[in-house]
Amino acid sequence: MKPAYLAQMPFAEKQIRATGERLTQPRVAVLALLLAADHAMAHQDVATAIAAHQPIDRVTVYRVLEWLVEVGIAHRIAGDDRIWRFMLNHAHGARKGDIKHQHAHFTCNRCGQTFCLNDLQTRLDFKLPQGFRPVEVDLKFRGACAHCS
Repeated sequence: MKPAYLAQMPFAEKQIRATGERLTQPRVAVLALLLAADHAMAHQDVATAIAAHQPIDRVTVYRVLEWLVEVGIAHRIAGDDRIWRFMLNHAHGARKGDIKHQHAHFTCNRCGQTFCLNDLQTRLDFKLPQGFRPVEVDLKFRGACAHCS
């Protein structure tokens, strides 16, 4: 049986071409996998899922994930286990230096998966003290996800 992420390959290629940067097979595979995912994925999860169907190096996966964050296509979510998880930005096209994802996350206490709550609120309004400038916003809810409830 073909993995679901393969259907996302053409769209992944299009997204990478739109960055103006080099199109590589690992970039396409990693982005396609994230496009098919309904939850944030750790580096190990990404590497394992792709390696089951095509050869890919773990270091390459890490570099691609970091590149996706750098160009604004994806963002990192810090897990309670101190492992970064990666998810696509809801609105692609964020510029480097922008606050790339102003939305909340939900981490399930039962299965450990983390989900983006993009529809919770489009923009979080907050006022920091004078002289403070945010680079990233991290708001996380915890509980039981829809799969575990």
